[in-house]
Amino acid sequence: MNKSPFLHKNISILIHILVWALMGAFLFLLGPLSWKTTLPEEFWWRQIIFMLALVCLFYFNKDYLVPKLLFNKKLSFFIITSVGLCLLIMFVIEYFENSIHLPELMHKAFHPDDEKPFVQKDEFINVFILLVLFLGLGISTSVAAVQKWQTDEALRRQLDQQRINSELSYLKAQINPHFFFNTLNNIYSLTNIDVERARIALHKLSRMMRYVLYETEKDQTLLSKEIGFIKDFIELMRLRISDKVQVQLDIQEKVEDRVIAPMLLLPFVENCFKHGISSKQESIINIAIKVVENTLILETTNKIIPTNPNSPESHHKGIGMTNTQRRLSLLYAQRHTLQIDSENPEKEYRVILKINLA
Repeated sequence: MNKSPFLHKNISILIHILVWALMGAFLFLLGPLSWKTTLPEEFWWRQIIFMLALVCLFYFNKDYLVPKLLFNKKLSFFIITSVGLCLLIMFVIEYFENSIHLPELMHKAFHPDDEKPFVQKDEFINVFILLVLFLGLGISTSVAAVQKWQTDEALRRQLDQQRINSELSYLKAQINPHFFFNTLNNIYSLTNIDVERARIALHKLSRMMRYVLYETEKDQTLLSKEIGFIKDFIELMRLRISDKVQVQLDIQEKVEDRVIAPMLLLPFVENCFKHGISSKQESIINIAIKVVENTLILETTNKIIPTNPNSPESHHKGIGMTNTQRRLSLLYAQRHTLQIDSENPEKEYRVILKINLA
């Protein structure tokens, strides 16, 4: 049984009690006790009533006036109601003081030897009472505003997380079939050339499928597994490419096991083989993967080979890359840089991806 909400609620109540106890002691107790005179009992009843009125005003404003009026853009009505409540409370306290003759009792307490008859001053506004009430009103309005901001921020984060999870699920669902569609086409083509090589390719594919089935169910996987998956993919591609294609690899052999989103690097590597090889001309593919301190660096370079407009791949060009860029923006919003250069004199497609894995 989770006791956290229960404990949190009770701690919150305890904090409220402690804050009011400190505030009450400061405003209504410490000052009078420092006056070094015997105060009448009626004075303390007045302090208690004033304190209770302040507490009621605080929570009524925080839980009702601010949410119902201020947050609903009824500013004028909120100000009129708030000021009216403060004036009403002030008049009620003044009426109570006069009904128990507190001004006269206080005068006698401070001037016990004064033989002159007490003359009460007629004050329409009690500035001290009004300032204290306005102070409580301002604090309660601030507390309500902060609580609303915290609630809205928590809701926004929850909605963002739900959106990210749903979008990532959708993006992975698009990327995985896209990858297997291309790979199965490669193996199908290989069966017409070399059955043994096709068998090896199927074995590697089955190992890769296990990675996809089990690792992509998680939000994160080990970097070593992701790099191993990329190596299997490259070896699978090597089985079908011609001797005119040179694959130059610079992949760090041993990496410290950090976590990374699964199948995040594949589309960049897959793109090299899908759009950077030709059966008619020499082509070179460069793939480098390394970790420098906390930063994963992927660099790929391949010649830009025009795609046959009638091929199925031409109609799905960019699906994997577009979705991967979207995943990067969701998962590593402020922790990655992606540079893609496809316009250069060498007519090469160059990618430099850096991800901070700290």
